[in-house]
Amino acid sequence: MLEVVTLSFAFVFGILVRQIGLPPLVGFLGAGFALNAYGPMVGLPSDAGPILEHTAHLGVLLLLFTIGLKLNIKNLFEPVVLGSAFAHLLISGSVFTAGFAWLAGLPLETAILLSIALSFSSTVLAAKVLESKGELRAFHGRIAIGILVMQDLIALAVLSVYSGQTPSIWALWVLALPLLRPLFYWLMKVAAHDELLVLMGVVLAVAAGGMGFQAVGLSSEVGALAMGLVLSQHPRAQELSQALWGIKEVFLISFFLQIGMSGLPDAKALMFAAIMALLLPLKGALFSALLIAFRVRARNAFLGGLSLAAYSEFGLIVAASILEEWLVPLAVTVALSFVIAAPANRFAHALFDRWEKYLVRFETDTRHPDEQPADLGDANVLVLGMGRTGSAAYDFFVEQGVSVIGLDSDPNKAGQEARHVLYADVEDAGFWHHLDMAQLKAVTLAMPTIESKLMAAQQLRKGGFHGNIIAGLHFQDEEEPLKAAGVDHTYLLMSGAGIGIAEKTCECLKASA
Repeated sequence: MLEVVTLSFAFVFGILVRQIGLPPLVGFLGAGFALNAYGPMVGLPSDAGPILEHTAHLGVLLLLFTIGLKLNIKNLFEPVVLGSAFAHLLISGSVFTAGFAWLAGLPLETAILLSIALSFSSTVLAAKVLESKGELRAFHGRIAIGILVMQDLIALAVLSVYSGQTPSIWALWVLALPLLRPLFYWLMKVAAHDELLVLMGVVLAVAAGGMGFQAVGLSSEVGALAMGLVLSQHPRAQELSQALWGIKEVFLISFFLQIGMSGLPDAKALMFAAIMALLLPLKGALFSALLIAFRVRARNAFLGGLSLAAYSEFGLIVAASILEEWLVPLAVTVALSFVIAAPANRFAHALFDRWEKYLVRFETDTRHPDEQPADLGDANVLVLGMGRTGSAAYDFFVEQGVSVIGLDSDPNKAGQEARHVLYADVEDAGFWHHLDMAQLKAVTLAMPTIESKLMAAQQLRKGGFHGNIIAGLHFQDEEEPLKAAGVDHTYLLMSGAGIGIAEKTCECLKASA
């Protein structure tokens, strides 16, 4: 009965909020509050809370594992990541502590713990938002995830200090994880594809990373992230991430339901949440200002700051462990921040375009090295998006003797010896302002999301490009908006794969005739 009630509520509320343009996770939060109020009336079992908490934890572990698969560990130690993370914690923590201790009259220790809980940003929401837009490896996405990882490590240290728990001597085994990489690579090879690959990913995230780290006094969340990092350089890391996508999404529904079911708020809790919600723009603005101070351009600083604006689910962990009387107010605060931040992030690019002329005034004269404009040289064909589809198109152009260049927002794909690929974020309007397209005759759009393709097509036409724009489609209903944006030709990718197989078959028939 539990799964029937919870999944039905989540589905209905998710559908309702999507109809008004909000992401489904906002509906899942609403479903949690509805279950809290009316669950017993519709047959929700009394032990639903612990079960949801368990499945929510599994979802978080899988999410962090897949984030680790897409991370480059050196990005975590960049000055912009470390400096922004610690500076934001120091500034916001000091301001919150002063407010809680002096204005609200709370004990100093309680004020400090609340301040720390509210200074952190939501790892789950930011990761979900960035992943859904294909921006986890974009410049602002890498910065945001790096800051979140730093925050999570600090939060775990704080919990260890206040709870009195310390890692055991056996925790030193985690230092040997890089030495075990050949073993994990062998497992990837043995698991091959399909269900064994999915099962291997779950075992590494939940058993080796989650339970393994927890057994020696370390965080299971950090363990899941670490296991993903160990596999991040494997050629099939992206395949593993995609294989886990569906099961991770289902488990994460429990996470959002659980927040809503933490408790029904009273008037004081609602007032506390409302005040904290009013401060939400300042939280994001502080992150943006710090990123600009580290030479990040206004656009990436704005997108990164907005993705970090929501309050952290770690606040609930702190409350459950140390400040139980603040659990419900913090749960409402986190939920309300999700309701505000999720739709704002969905329209992040449009919001920056509207405010660009005001925000660029705060930029520094020098740019971060990762944000230098790209020079296309004498290339006649440009491939945007160097995933499997884009890479295959690039290699075909090379075989045909065409002068081609590729662009991708993943720096790991830039600078490859086999291909001429440059780092660039095609959803950055500022990038297009500095791009010389005089030599280009055709552009292939091979990015994963329809939003990226629309943005690129519009910017190409706006910049005066009159050549052919060809876009790959995942779904037929994407064709009309792309044509309206300036795309000349479209290509349904799955149909194209079938045509390619048929052409190869015909070649074999002719060869054997």
